[in-house]
Amino acid sequence: MNDLRPVGELLRNWRQRRRLTQFDLAEMAEVSTRHVSFIETGRSLPSRALLLRLADRLDVPLRERNLLMTAAGLAPMYAERSLDDPALREAHAAIEMVLYGHEPHPALAVDRHWNLIMHNRAVAPLLAGIPDFLLARPSNVLRVSLHPEGLAPRIINLGEWRAHLLHRLRHLADTTRDPFLSTLYDELVAYPCDDPYDETELTASAHVAVPFRVRSEFGDLAFISTITVFGTPLEVTLSELAIESFFPADAATAQAMRAFGASLEPAQFAGH
Repeated sequence: MNDLRPVGELLRNWRQRRRLTQFDLAEMAEVSTRHVSFIETGRSLPSRALLLRLADRLDVPLRERNLLMTAAGLAPMYAERSLDDPALREAHAAIEMVLYGHEPHPALAVDRHWNLIMHNRAVAPLLAGIPDFLLARPSNVLRVSLHPEGLAPRIINLGEWRAHLLHRLRHLADTTRDPFLSTLYDELVAYPCDDPYDETELTASAHVAVPFRVRSEFGDLAFISTITVFGTPLEVTLSELAIESFFPADAATAQAMRAFGASLEPAQFAGH
């Protein structure tokens, strides 16, 4: 996403997204409100150190921090490499170990747009029978989940799971202002669903997690999931990568996945 606007305007937009006043941001960054105002109106340019401090207080993603740097006439700080790059070999191996270490339960790694990067062997049976056009790279896991030719017909609690995914996606689109995510949301929300679910029930509930209930070759399975991200990464690709791990939500699912795990050969890691 290219953005050639002045750095002050970009900072103001991020401040407003975080619902902070100039006074709030000034206090958080330990500068004067006047200084923040001058930067936002273009009367002064921030130093690299101050720009990094402001971006940190505003929780600006690394990709957008590079845009801030460029807008301020500074060189971008954060590299962006493919996971196949030799410089990320250790990170790639670590992701593999997390995914395969979670077997016999499903786990997958996705990028900032929820495109599938890697998955372990427990994911493959859940995707059996999904059309090639949905699985072709870049395969978007949210699209695969909710598309009428994807997993949707097999999801037992489709209305609840759909509301959960759409709520998550809309929140991400709102906080990042990423046009891809907004377009994806509009696409997914238009998919048919004969299991209506009031999203207010979802967001107001006291549930710790929304279960994912799906029909499979192993029978009806139920999972809860967690999201893991890299802590304080200094590389754009790693900062945008997330690992979603699924855990059995009932005894029958745990038993089915143990039986599946017993059929697996020991995992072979590319980095070993």
